[in-house]
Amino acid sequence: MAKVYKYGDNVDTDVIIPARYLNAPEKSELAKHCMEDIDLEFAKTVQPGDFIVAGANFGCGSSREHAPIAIQACGVKCVIAKSFARIFYRNAINIGFPIMECPEAAEDIDAGDTVQVDFSTGIITNETKGKTYQSVPFPDFVNGIIEAGGLMNSLKKRGLAK
Repeated sequence: MAKVYKYGDNVDTDVIIPARYLNAPEKSELAKHCMEDIDLEFAKTVQPGDFIVAGANFGCGSSREHAPIAIQACGVKCVIAKSFARIFYRNAINIGFPIMECPEAAEDIDAGDTVQVDFSTGIITNETKGKTYQSVPFPDFVNGIIEAGGLMNSLKKRGLAK
């Protein structure tokens, strides 16, 4: 079952992947250091399909796309937050990593809870508490980017890039 790692407001990109690791040649190397400056155990314990739930302005700071790449490389299924920094939001979509903005869910879901998401409807289910929350689902074109594994793959699929 997918479990939740919970963080507060203003988790910046320097915390998500510290600058000292930005020259790592592989995504798997970024994953080893994801969140280590605020949660030393995260990269050691996160499992494929787990979630990050956070407060407001998740991904603020620098514009590095390494931040969503590191989270995705850890196997995190989705980040649910009260809000996202605009550049993090765009970088996440560009690499095909789903994120959901839902203040109510971000406030109510606790670390260790088990959650599921339905990206097509925007429904987030907290199985631990037996509650559901409504996020705004992505428009079809954004779902297409995520399903294709990122913007470049989406463009290639549509014959708009090589």
